[in-house]
Amino acid sequence: MSSPFFRFKRFTVWHDRCAMKVGTDGVLLGAWCPMAVDSLQLIVNSRKHKKFRVLDIGTGSGLIALMLAQRTCAVDSLQLTVGIDAIDVDEGAVEQATYNFEQSPWAEQLHAYQSSLQEWHSETKYDLIVSNPPYFQASLKNPDSQRATARHTDTLSYTALIQHAARLLQEDGTLALVLPFEAKEDIVALAEAHALYPTQITHVHSKPGKPAKRLLIAFSPITHGEYATHTFYIESENSPRSEEYKALTKEFYL
Repeated sequence: MSSPFFRFKRFTVWHDRCAMKVGTDGVLLGAWCPMAVDSLQLIVNSRKHKKFRVLDIGTGSGLIALMLAQRTCAVDSLQLTVGIDAIDVDEGAVEQATYNFEQSPWAEQLHAYQSSLQEWHSETKYDLIVSNPPYFQASLKNPDSQRATARHTDTLSYTALIQHAARLLQEDGTLALVLPFEAKEDIVALAEAHALYPTQITHVHSKPGKPAKRLLIAFSPITHGEYATHTFYIESENSPRSEEYKALTKEFYL
């Protein structure tokens, strides 16, 4: 039997009531998501109200939101207030995320709500939107309805994800996603149709010699014409965690 919780260095994620458990996809996105200190400094310098707002779409246990809270609140030199909204359509997931948030060091910054992205409205736009969205578009559904909702795009198509993320994103904001690698061309085309342009792409392979399985991709309404593309291996030839994976996640894993 799997453990009902997963313990990280600075927080614990209970996931016994969630359809999707703590997994590599979420950890990758939370650790990889572009959030450079110099970019945060620009926000501090350019605004009267120095608040950095994040939206986590389909939060599940709240894992990614917790990782981003750790990353943003770790920048002590910045006079920046962080506010992270986490939404999910599943009531059990929202209750679990709320509990995980309350037990964390960043309870005041984290808030979970039961809502679909299509129905979510905010008075101010977000600096960062992240999502590990449903990813099975054409496959047999899991008989567990809760797990099927979390895994299939019926409740959140890629088109709806991009359309509503574009609606909610600041003009200089970032949208960061983890997706199946085969979705790359479709998601880039959809994003560009909504004036969102790739700024960073990482092809994720399980190990050297294996085809890419996942895509980490960041978009912005601001385009510079070119963007960096990287290759990332989760495992090495001799270890279940490559050195680059260890380096990326070192602030989180015990």
